[in-house]
This record gives sequence, structure tokens and C-alpha cells, in this order.
Amino acid sequence: MPDVPQDFAHHTRWDPAFHFFIIPVFVISLIMTIVHLVRRPGLHSAWVVVVMIAVLAAAFKIRLYSLKVQDRVIRLEERLRLATLIDPALRSRIPELTKSQLVALRFASDAELPGLATRALNENLPAGEIKKSIQNWRPDNFRV
Repeated sequence: MPDVPQDFAHHTRWDPAFHFFIIPVFVISLIMTIVHLVRRPGLHSAWVVVVMIAVLAAAFKIRLYSLKVQDRVIRLEERLRLATLIDPALRSRIPELTKSQLVALRFASDAELPGLATRALNENLPAGEIKKSIQNWRPDNFRV
């Protein structure tokens, strides 16, 4: 995995094959098909542009599907983790946490999680503020 330890400044996950090869190839191909359509207008050239748009849209949809599944797993994992670590009086409020709050809380260490979850519930902290408040970062190296 990455050489740099994860923290707020270094937790974005880049997939080199997707971000730096697949998407650029599809975008360049789309641009080339549009140029071809302009230079040689016709039904075939127009259809190739439509197909390239569909391929680019499919690449993003496929990526988004895996991210949605990942977020569902994270929400389940963090709800279970919170149920074991948070004050029993606050357990009934776990469903009040938003998806983005739960996803952000996954980076908090077990020692910090109860306090941050309480703050998130009481102050309605956005995900960015939750991540900035984490002192002992718990890396997530299994992200999609």
C-alpha cells in the first residue's frame, strides 16, 4: 500500500489504473471521435461518438457501484463498532448519524471514536470536520 501513512492530508485513494489510464484513454478517445465527426460528418461518425459517451458513462457507473457497496459495508461496520464502543445511553442515536459521518468516523481510533461520535451527534459535524478532529488516524487500506 502507500508509503505515506494515512492522515487527513493523505487519505484520498487513487487507483492508478482507473484514474490515470482507463479514464484518460476513454476521454482522449471521445475527443478523437468528436474531431473525426467534425472532419467527416456522417451517421457512422456520430454513432461512434455516442458509443464513446456510453463507454465513458459505463466506466464511471461501474466505479460508482463499487463505491456504493463499499459505503454500505463501511456503514454496517461502523454501526457495529459504535455499538460496542459508545456509551450505552447513546446507542439508540447511532441511526441519526449520516452516511458521510459514519464513513468519516471509520478513520478514528477506538479510543477517539466514542467522543467523536458524540460530537458528531450533538453538533451535527460534517465529515470534513470529523476527519480534521481525528488525532490518531486509523488507516483504511482496503478501500476501492
